[in-house]
Amino acid sequence: MAFGSVSPVGEASTGLSISMSETSGLKVSVLAIEDDPAIRNLLQAAFENTEFRLTEATTASEGIEAVTKKRPDLILLDLSLPDTNGIKVIETVRGWTNVPILIVSGFGQEEAKVAALEAGADDYVTKPFGVSELIARMKVALRHAVAASAPDQDAVFESGDLKIDRSNREVFVRGERVKLTPIEYKLLCSLAKHAGKVVTHRQLLAEVWGEEYSEEAQYLRVYVGYLRKKLESEPENPRLLLSEPRVGYRLAV
Repeated sequence: MAFGSVSPVGEASTGLSISMSETSGLKVSVLAIEDDPAIRNLLQAAFENTEFRLTEATTASEGIEAVTKKRPDLILLDLSLPDTNGIKVIETVRGWTNVPILIVSGFGQEEAKVAALEAGADDYVTKPFGVSELIARMKVALRHAVAASAPDQDAVFESGDLKIDRSNREVFVRGERVKLTPIEYKLLCSLAKHAGKVVTHRQLLAEVWGEEYSEEAQYLRVYVGYLRKKLESEPENPRLLLSEPRVGYRLAV
């Protein structure tokens, strides 16, 4: 199958079916595009007696065909596949669907993970991974997909002790108003827009400072540090503004 030549069958999946699955008892459809049989066996065992139903594909071409025909709620994607790399799969699939995509990667692939996130992946886990972490990240990605499908952002964003009142451009931590600079507020809102999702350094720099600053990673490190001092109870041990080493940042939800 030639990449980029596939036409989707029926209505494109957007990840919205998760909400129906949670309320109706239907299984959440997960497509694993993974050539390692040990990983596929692990996933089969992990999802037994859960709300997830696993479908498997062992090559990129099989995976893209399964996306068009089965319309999964979520995709688990290996970056190293026999016929091409996973980034090509993301670029092809993103041509017609916003289904959540979680990268399942090996060690030492920071550049590939950044490229995958910038191509449209939602998150990643690193092999070897813990089943509990994987399922938690899957659920966050599914919730994010549902929230992103809403026509407008809510005026108020809340996560734990953090509250952002977008209508009044105010931020509260544990009920107390926190004064942020315009750049700090813009950075926090950018992270909140993608809450629960890894956002790459380059993407944050482009959204907050502009495309011409996309390589100025020191700006980001400094301002994340400022935000942590104002928002975290223990800035040196952050629980809200999380680092993804050499990749980006994530706002915990």
